[in-house]
Amino acid sequence: MKTITSNFINGRITLDPDMCNGKPAIRGKRITVQTILEFLSAGETAEEILKQYPSLELEDINACLQFACKLMDHKYLLQEVA
Repeated sequence: MKTITSNFINGRITLDPDMCNGKPAIRGKRITVQTILEFLSAGETAEEILKQYPSLELEDINACLQFACKLMDHKYLLQEVA
């Protein structure tokens, strides 16, 4: 069975079930959107992240933020599980 890779935010965010456990990643690299968001929420600047990941571009970091905003635009229902 062939897996399907999806692209978002001008191809900067990719979803591939065979990479990073299917989590959204940056341009098919093994750097997840979650990783970048965690760095940003810990107070790291975009410049500091770019130094740690020289293969990234500022547009990649901005795409992570856009992707997260688009996810939050959906309606969610939470259920308590016993």
